[in-house]
Amino acid sequence: MDEIKISQIIRSKRKTIALIINDDATLIVKAPNKTTDEEIYQVIKEHRRWIKKHIEIVKHLEKKEEKQFVPGESFLLLGRPYRLFLVSDAETPLKFDKGFYLDEGYREKARDLFIDFYKKTAKGIIGERVEYYSKLTGIKYKGVKITSANKRWGSCSKDNNLSFTYKLVMAPLSIIDYVVVHELCHVVEHNHSKAFWDKVRTIIPNYEEAKRWLREKGHLLDI
Repeated sequence: MDEIKISQIIRSKRKTIALIINDDATLIVKAPNKTTDEEIYQVIKEHRRWIKKHIEIVKHLEKKEEKQFVPGESFLLLGRPYRLFLVSDAETPLKFDKGFYLDEGYREKARDLFIDFYKKTAKGIIGERVEYYSKLTGIKYKGVKITSANKRWGSCSKDNNLSFTYKLVMAPLSIIDYVVVHELCHVVEHNHSKAFWDKVRTIIPNYEEAKRWLREKGHLLDI
């Protein structure tokens, strides 16, 4: 279709048509098995303005600058930027105390040190939020794992194991809570049906704001 590039049409046992804007500004369509191409194109036509709007958002996202690990550079934690300070002969290679303090002798290993810090921090914070919402909702899960995933903020396995990327801990707590609730709800509803979103809404009424935040600013959660 004019100005809208469809990169993939995926047919499955799902009941509704879903439109997804890929990170390369193309459109992915997920549709029920018996849906015709004409029906798909009609849905695309009806949602043309929404599609074009979000394609433009993806095209104009700020390009992520590669971190240099130099003094004054900022790194996110729970939605707030903290400055990096280089120090000599530190007791630990990387320390956080209202700012990040990196031993200059470990600068070449800085990225690995930051990833390790974020993973350990994410395990504690996200683990606590999962437990909090599990008790609040009565939804039981099997375990929590922190990963290095680049394409997914979280996932729920068939065995009800929850996984979250360490990058999520860079986001505000409200965003973390949304992703946690999203994955917990998959324990009950292993799909994105109306029942699933209704369940999410009862716990996070403004979940759509969090979805929008991740769509528009999620690219900033990286090192």
